[in-house]
Amino acid sequence: MNNQEKNSYVKKQILSALLDMMDGQEFDSITVSALTERAGVGRASFYRNFTRKEDVLGQEADRLTQEWREEWRRREPAAPNAFLISLLDFYKRHSEFYLRLYQAGLSEIILGTILKNAEITPELPNAAAYLQSAMAYMVYGWVIEWIRRGMQESGTELARMIANAQAKTTGRREE
Repeated sequence: MNNQEKNSYVKKQILSALLDMMDGQEFDSITVSALTERAGVGRASFYRNFTRKEDVLGQEADRLTQEWREEWRRREPAAPNAFLISLLDFYKRHSEFYLRLYQAGLSEIILGTILKNAEITPELPNAAAYLQSAMAYMVYGWVIEWIRRGMQESGTELARMIANAQAKTTGRREE
């Protein structure tokens, strides 16, 4: 294995071990020593790639979100709500990972990836930045409430529920 392959292997081992350990114990009680032992890697390997345990999960959330963004960019133009449906379907597809984050009290990782992908930059005009920020926090609110309720609906069902609720407040109903 070359260095990049070794590094990728180490990261995968640490992520897998951390997710397994999160099934049986509180996130805060997991030590880096126990994690690296379970992963079969050295502590130096952990600290070469991560500063803290949360970084392991944050990098995975970033990786998953990047995969979704690339998938979205390859799609044909679609209906106006297709973006939201695609995003919600992404969270549903990876619900096990996101439920673990939420249950461990790490929903700020979810918020962080949503905000990063909102692409709010200093160059963005204020009005656009405020709107993108509001939309990002709204999506975060929807996703967190959906997670709290067990993510029972598909992305399409949830988007339809949101559209119907919005239509009721404006006097229109979507079908």
